[in-house]
Amino acid sequence: MDHATARQFVDSWVAAWNAHELDAVLSHYAENVSFRSPVAVQLLGGDGVIRGKDALRAYWAEGLRRIPDLRFEVLGSYVGVNCLVINYRNQKGGLVNEVLIFDGPLVVEGYGTYLGEDTNPAGAHPLPRPAKS
Repeated sequence: MDHATARQFVDSWVAAWNAHELDAVLSHYAENVSFRSPVAVQLLGGDGVIRGKDALRAYWAEGLRRIPDLRFEVLGSYVGVNCLVINYRNQKGGLVNEVLIFDGPLVVEGYGTYLGEDTNPAGAHPLPRPAKS
């Protein structure tokens, strides 16, 4: 990946996230993508590994539902061989690195990584408790 391609990817990626356009975000990911994040554990339980584009859609849809003010400010991007790291600050002020591995133009593997020991690094609202009858 060259720097111009990386810049185009990052600009498109952050614009889609900030507009909460899930289909536009997902257009960057392969059908067989795997994604790992501690926020996935928080929102969905399990091992934090999301497997496949449909599961990634469900995870991110839940994230947008529980983080309605989600917004990213890109601080930098780092280009490697078939990989890209996007360093950004989220709406909560937390520092995040998204590590993305590519096969051609699509992400096949991703990692959400967070700085610090915050137990709610993405700022997700808790699930509402069921009403008592």
